[in-house]
Amino acid sequence: MRRAIESMSMLFVMATLLLPIHAKANNDFNDSGHAVFIMSNSVDRNEVITFAQAADGTLHESGRFPTGGRGSGGNNDPLESQGSLTLSHDHPLLFALNAGSGQISVFDVHGSHLELSDKVQSEGSEPNAIAQRGNLVYVLNTGGSSNVAGFVLEGDHLHYIKNSLAFLSTNTSGAASIAFSPDGNFLAVTERLTNDIDVFKVQTDGTLSPIVINPSAGPGAFSVSFAPNGVALVSETGPVNVSNGSAISSYAILANGTLSAISTSVPTLGGANCWNVVTPDGRFVYVSNAGSSTISGFAISSTGALSALPGTVVGENPAGATNLDLAVSADGRFLFTLNSMDGTIGTFAIQKDGTLKNLGPANGFSSNSGYNGIAAN
Repeated sequence: MRRAIESMSMLFVMATLLLPIHAKANNDFNDSGHAVFIMSNSVDRNEVITFAQAADGTLHESGRFPTGGRGSGGNNDPLESQGSLTLSHDHPLLFALNAGSGQISVFDVHGSHLELSDKVQSEGSEPNAIAQRGNLVYVLNTGGSSNVAGFVLEGDHLHYIKNSLAFLSTNTSGAASIAFSPDGNFLAVTERLTNDIDVFKVQTDGTLSPIVINPSAGPGAFSVSFAPNGVALVSETGPVNVSNGSAISSYAILANGTLSAISTSVPTLGGANCWNVVTPDGRFVYVSNAGSSTISGFAISSTGALSALPGTVVGENPAGATNLDLAVSADGRFLFTLNSMDGTIGTFAIQKDGTLKNLGPANGFSSNSGYNGIAAN
């Protein structure tokens, strides 16, 4: 009995000594109020995984939130798109696409905590990208009769806009991304298989004008995003069978919806550049070279011309990580990549000159398991 009491006393002393250490470990994570979101795209139960971001940019998994729909399943990059998980521009809402069940899920965002507020049909099949500007939301449906469909955002609920459905150039376009111009006057869509960039003028009732089809300046057009000055930026995978032959082009949108090239096929010195993201201040655009597991960076001039940052490749993930989509924190301090093949999130600090400092990956999901979509606030 005496030995049992002595043992219990020793355990109590050890636990007391360990408590400050445990408390210190918890205190080391100083939640910045920012978060990163990724989507499982699971065919059985799609969900969004959230990561709270510390002040130094490091991430800690915070929660998992069902979308109420089904993803497409698959392994590496099954959606072949940019923007399947998108934050509203003021960041209180997160839009998640359920490609398997053809639905849009809407979440209210509270730091790294989510609350499902709405779920509606996408008015098409296999939705894989979504964009929002003001009270307008448009979703890209890549399956069946490839189309875009519009919704009015009222609070945290979506309502379909009658007659807003618009078809792309063909049913087999391989549409991969959708984006509003900063002024909300235009909607742009990329078609992978036709190598075209579609532009629609947004009308006052939220519907779209007839499609204007623009050929991409270079081969392999994949994703489009906009800088704050209205310049469209398009990632290009590059010529077939050319090692590290990816590029990025910039365009001005003319009043009639045609694109005027500014910088044409600027090399990224990486392979399979399919995604790009612009910093909130519009100074830099970064591209994700999935084939070489690298990130390249470019400065954006006031005219929209692109110039490669020194060395062009400014960030590296582990070999074979296959970084897909990428996101920048709302304060412009950090960049995150969804590393599909090794199940990590690449984390980088953005320096004043645009170069990146690798902060190391964050673990949190199964490798090669079909995850698609990343967003950061």
